[in-house]
Amino acid sequence: MSESLWRPTAPLENLRRRATLLADIRRFFAERQVLEMEVPILSRRATSDPHIDSIVADCSGAPAFLATSPEFGLKRLLAAGIGDCYYLGKAFRNGEAGGRHNPEFTMLEWYRVGWDDHRLMIEVGEFLSWVLKISHVRSYSYRALFLQHLDVDPHRASFEELKAVLARVLEISFEPAGRDECLDLLMSHHIEPAMGEGITLVYDFPASQAALARVEEDELGVPVARRFEAYVGGMELANGYWELTDAPEQLRRFEADQRYREDNDKPVKPFEERLVQALEAGMPACAGVALGVDRLLMLACGAGRIDEVIGFPIDRA
Repeated sequence: MSESLWRPTAPLENLRRRATLLADIRRFFAERQVLEMEVPILSRRATSDPHIDSIVADCSGAPAFLATSPEFGLKRLLAAGIGDCYYLGKAFRNGEAGGRHNPEFTMLEWYRVGWDDHRLMIEVGEFLSWVLKISHVRSYSYRALFLQHLDVDPHRASFEELKAVLARVLEISFEPAGRDECLDLLMSHHIEPAMGEGITLVYDFPASQAALARVEEDELGVPVARRFEAYVGGMELANGYWELTDAPEQLRRFEADQRYREDNDKPVKPFEERLVQALEAGMPACAGVALGVDRLLMLACGAGRIDEVIGFPIDRA
């Protein structure tokens, strides 16, 4: 074994900047009277999101799952009446490792009661401008970006039309499974690299990509997910929702996720039915956003890889 494997992969200067960033984040929210909350990171329930996998642990002889995000715990606190709140701490996702990913990572997630996605999007822009000292902030609807870069309406184009656009701008060696895979490929491989410098906020995603966001009609009468994402220099940093508060619809989405997992030979684990109960009890209207702190630190330090900003990535943990 190499003697150097005991050392952190990140330069000590970057680890000191991490400490400063965490303190700055807490100061940002303290000044805005948003309360820091702790929620369990070890739970008897797992994520149902078919695109994310929980890490399984053995706890007292029964399976438990490391939290993929603090979302369910924070929403249960919101339903209990805690008000504006945030979580700053660890989250875990199985199988995510690479230049921008580590299975254990630091997440910032916050909720604003009585706000919608557009109001929260403004605060996300202010937060990123403050941390990264970037003044150039612009926002686009998902449709506007696709029309600008690809001359196609992502909400109305057929699967065949999207496949034709994909074939025109990208070389892929497989058949996309559906519209959403085409849209994801076009966004990640064609539009994001062309975003340029500065902060870019994208809103009104396809209704099929709503996850836990509300779905409402836009100005053209098309149902869209009231969801936004934030990018800096084309790197995705944050994902926000005008949160779904409809308990029956939440249950329907959880069950649809479970069916997708069954149909695609993915692990099916117990989902968080207590969130449905919290919504039934009356979670207030609110908007929430999750932000990757390690990626934010990469930008602040000018780092090209996540292991330049965390001490001990999975191979040294």
